Amino acid sequence: MAASYPDDFKCPISLEIMSDPVILSSGHTFDRSSIQRWLDAGHRTCPITQLPLPENPSLIPNHALRSLISNFNPVSLSKPFLPHPPPQTLISILISPSASLDSKLDCLNQLARVSKRDSVMRRKLTESGAVSAVLKCVGSDDPTLQEKALSLLLNLSLDDDNKVGLVAEGAIGLTVAALQARSPDCRAVAATMLTSLAVVEVNKATIGAYPYAIRSLVGLLRYGNNREQKEAATALYAICSYPGNRVRTVECGAVPILLEIANSGLDRAVEVLGLLAKCREGREEMQRFHGSMEILGRVLRNGAPRGVQYALLTLISLCCHSERACVEARREGVLGICMTLIDDDNEKIRANAAKLIHILRGNNA
Repeated sequence: MAASYPDDFKCPISLEIMSDPVILSSGHTFDRSSIQRWLDAGHRTCPITQLPLPENPSLIPNHALRSLISNFNPVSLSKPFLPHPPPQTLISILISPSASLDSKLDCLNQLARVSKRDSVMRRKLTESGAVSAVLKCVGSDDPTLQEKALSLLLNLSLDDDNKVGLVAEGAIGLTVAALQARSPDCRAVAATMLTSLAVVEVNKATIGAYPYAIRSLVGLLRYGNNREQKEAATALYAICSYPGNRVRTVECGAVPILLEIANSGLDRAVEVLGLLAKCREGREEMQRFHGSMEILGRVLRNGAPRGVQYALLTLISLCCHSERACVEARREGVLGICMTLIDDDNEKIRANAAKLIHILRGNNA
């Protein structure tokens, strides 16, 4: 059955729905396989802007968009199109003190439906004052209204131009408060919302400095269900790409929780550890945790490629700064595992495995 997907979900190169969306330094998002083929062919310009790229362009995972794509419920083209009221009418209902809960939920559903598929509609909504109305709903005591409003905000945040504006209108404070909501789904969407806002570099520092933002995400890691843990780890990864947030995250007790979650098989936790290992405080916490080397070795043996890549980066950071870490890594058989990884299909895994072998053999001077 034919289905309608938002154009934002399609790779500009292949025009197919993206399975692994990544952000190029130009700010545009592509499916990883498509943009990698473009780069492997020797191109060093953005396919859309044609502006020059660095010699080794970074491909930053767009976790927020990936989550939206995976949770998207396609709308069948065979269903008749039902006209919806103009945005201003729906917004008026949302801010009306006399409007019933059911009518507000219906408005949010309609606005979410049209905004998910249409970037023009998202722009119209922001210009019509929708953000302040929706933020009032995010602050509601009703968990269903809160979740629906957060989902609509997440749609609006798909456009990078809206991300800074959402922060200016107070989205961070209300989203952080929603991390403490009664509904697990609401808490998970709130974490995804922070990931989306953190795509813009200036927002990373703002989120990290906000009282209880990082602490609440670490709380989801500790007490949340699988979805909450995954979304919280994704948000922390986005936030901790800004160096100033790494010590804050360590001080909130994230390292032992991330190691335990990594041990249970969540590779996203290893990605965050790879960033935290770049700061002294993070490395010290990892070395204090009994069994950290055993866990990282297990990820090297059994993890998905991205988990293996970040386990290697974590081990490189640890072993570069500590002979004790090198001794423990050798004892856990990390050197032997790396010897098998230098023939891996993934270029980054091969390069990082070779670098770790060099360090463990005592040649890191």
